[in-house]
Amino acid sequence: MNSMAYIGMALALTISALGSGFGAGIASQSAVGAWKKCYAQGKPAPFIMVAFAGAPLTQTIYGFLLMNFISSAISAGTTSPMLCFFLGLFGGLAIGTSAFFQGKVAACAADSLAETGKGTANYFIVIGIVETVALFTLVFCLLAL
Repeated sequence: MNSMAYIGMALALTISALGSGFGAGIASQSAVGAWKKCYAQGKPAPFIMVAFAGAPLTQTIYGFLLMNFISSAISAGTTSPMLCFFLGLFGGLAIGTSAFFQGKVAACAADSLAETGKGTANYFIVIGIVETVALFTLVFCLLAL
């Protein structure tokens, strides 16, 4: 039964990292397309789009932290293996989903910035709002442990 707790650890990191990979992939594709749009129009290509492309990567760190929190709970023997499993599964899903949608928002931000050259701060605020879901998930999972 203790193996379920270890599977929960693996799920927390794996699912979070998958969401980060998909989100960063989507945002990166859009950033490249936005740069192409800028070059085609003879406008400077904003380097800040690299930050848009990389924004979903932080959720991998949150998944790693959740994995470590689960590991600590296992070592301390303070929680059940099934709780660890389900926190890893559902926490990883919430964090990974946040990363995926953050990538979609970042993709829209890159396209908008290329089109207008304006709104960078607003775009980062919205990207940060989506990231907050992952942070809340991490904190609530920690409290549940």
